[in-house]
Amino acid sequence: MPELPEVENVRQTLLQLIQGQQIRKVTIHRPDIITGIATPQSLLLGKTIANVHRHGKQLAILANDSTQSTLNIHLGMTGRLMGLTGLRPKHCHIEWGLANGDRLGFIDPRRFGGLWTFSGYQDLLQSRWSKLGDDALLITSTALSKRLARTTRSLKAALLDQNLVAGLGNIYVDELCFNCKIRPDRIACEVAEIKTFQKLVREMRKLLKQAIKQGGSTLRDYVMVNGHSGQFQNLHKVYGRTGKPCVTCSSPLQGILLAGRTTVFCPSCQQ
Repeated sequence: MPELPEVENVRQTLLQLIQGQQIRKVTIHRPDIITGIATPQSLLLGKTIANVHRHGKQLAILANDSTQSTLNIHLGMTGRLMGLTGLRPKHCHIEWGLANGDRLGFIDPRRFGGLWTFSGYQDLLQSRWSKLGDDALLITSTALSKRLARTTRSLKAALLDQNLVAGLGNIYVDELCFNCKIRPDRIACEVAEIKTFQKLVREMRKLLKQAIKQGGSTLRDYVMVNGHSGQFQNLHKVYGRTGKPCVTCSSPLQGILLAGRTTVFCPSCQQ
């Protein structure tokens, strides 16, 4: 599933394509992936795009009308927003035609993602994004410590919880724990040292910014709106490397199951 770095790259490349453009045509092939009013008008037909925002793993496309009519998009596991050329690709559920002739499609083979329509941006903030934790690029060590102090789950399970911190997933939690030299199965509420939270937040921002700069991690389905793949998968230190030597100490990396996810760490470096 695309995580914060991947969704941020989708946001950036989407903005280049649609900002300032008027939506001249909307074709809905699968209305069941839309929550809320499912009409071309609710999908911004006739509107000019003002901006694209992101919170955690979700996107919001804002029109420049008086209420900032908003389309909220969650890519889910296999969802993609892509510029289209030629025939409509398989599993393309929504198509937008722009005033300059460009086309945009929402493609989702497994339909775990979806679209939510709102008459205004504030409606999205109050109804959906208010339930999310602070964005992983913006959360403070104080806020993180308060959230983790309330849970007896493993550190990894807590960091995966979008209600505690928005944007992290399986890839970047494994990488974050390795960079901080913390075992992912450590009980979250037992992390009491303020220096540890400061390091978690510092390394979290550093890791996510590095991954954004590399275009995110392309493992299976993820590509940017322009069709380009990410490159950060080539820099993964632990994710997907069970049994391979640690990049720091050469010990074999260990894989366990946490929060229903395969989790990889170094038993020597992560005490």
